[in-house]
Amino acid sequence: MNTDTLVLPEVDLVYDVRGQLPPADGRPPLLMIGQPMQADGFASLAPHFPDRTVVTYNPRGLGRSTRKDGRTDHDPEVQAADIHALVRALDAGPVEVFASSGGAITALALVAAYPDDVTVLVAHEPPIIPVLPDAAAGERARAWFRDAYEAKGFGAGMAAFIAVTSWEGEFTEEFFDQPPPDPAAFGLPTEDDGTRDDPLLSDLSWAVSSYRPDVDALAAAPTRVVIAVGEETGNTFTGRTAVATAELLGQAVTVFPSHHGGFAGPEFGYPGQPEAFARRLREVLG
Repeated sequence: MNTDTLVLPEVDLVYDVRGQLPPADGRPPLLMIGQPMQADGFASLAPHFPDRTVVTYNPRGLGRSTRKDGRTDHDPEVQAADIHALVRALDAGPVEVFASSGGAITALALVAAYPDDVTVLVAHEPPIIPVLPDAAAGERARAWFRDAYEAKGFGAGMAAFIAVTSWEGEFTEEFFDQPPPDPAAFGLPTEDDGTRDDPLLSDLSWAVSSYRPDVDALAAAPTRVVIAVGEETGNTFTGRTAVATAELLGQAVTVFPSHHGGFAGPEFGYPGQPEAFARRLREVLG
């Protein structure tokens, strides 16, 4: 694996390349995108594509990619422009993309703005609130875990986030009437370290989950767009957003093994099925 840095006016974008450029097999590079997950989130999935050139990167302001724009927020359209610059720097033509969670939202923004960059996009469980029938309640739930984070720190915020993302169905008053969950019940820290800049728990990434897909631009693009969902995700938040996004684009959702992080190994504490996930991804990419 080779690591390089793309120096742009607003960010030094760090990316990793597994394989040759241009790809030895003549196929497009396979770009894997996460948000707020970084390149290391694909450590278990990428090795299942030894025959492909796989590219991963750290989004601006996360991990190794240092931003120089003076901002701390995360915007999918800004990140889409970063990826467009990365695709150009790879100089291997359009890419195939597997994108997870917030990265799937960035990838949808990429295809809408730069349709010639991507031949096929597999967007796995994009957490897009506006597509939900209970979008207002979804925004309220997002504020609920943000408020817990602001009040008591990471452990309390993450426990509330887990409660939101594991809730089945629409966010009803029954959900909001429950007491804030105890972080200790999830093995999370109960002490407050004083930081409030977590990209997942703060409001710094609200532009990501508030993104509204440009349906007309996506329909006009030459890119084959596939919206995917984990078979274990069920009717929880990202399962519902995946299904609703697929319906918005006039397609049925494509089912993958495992859960929201089903491509990950044990390194993050909630392992999926990376080998089975990789087989399914190969099938869908074609």
